[in-house]
Amino acid sequence: MTLFGQTLDGQQIFSLVSMLAVLALCMVTLARRMEHDRQVKRWKKEQAARQSPPSGPDHGGPWG
Repeated sequence: MTLFGQTLDGQQIFSLVSMLAVLALCMVTLARRMEHDRQVKRWKKEQAARQSPPSGPDHGGPWG
């Protein structure tokens, strides 16, 4: 097999395939990490919204 005018043997082809597989693995890992970070940020925002008191007017009881 030739690539850019240079003949590649089996070991070099295997090395290229291995490097491409590692690159794909890194890309998948990075994408999952970014999605996890987004989920954690969303969860923290929801937690903060649940723990904050309601912002409506307080009438002091059921009779106003």
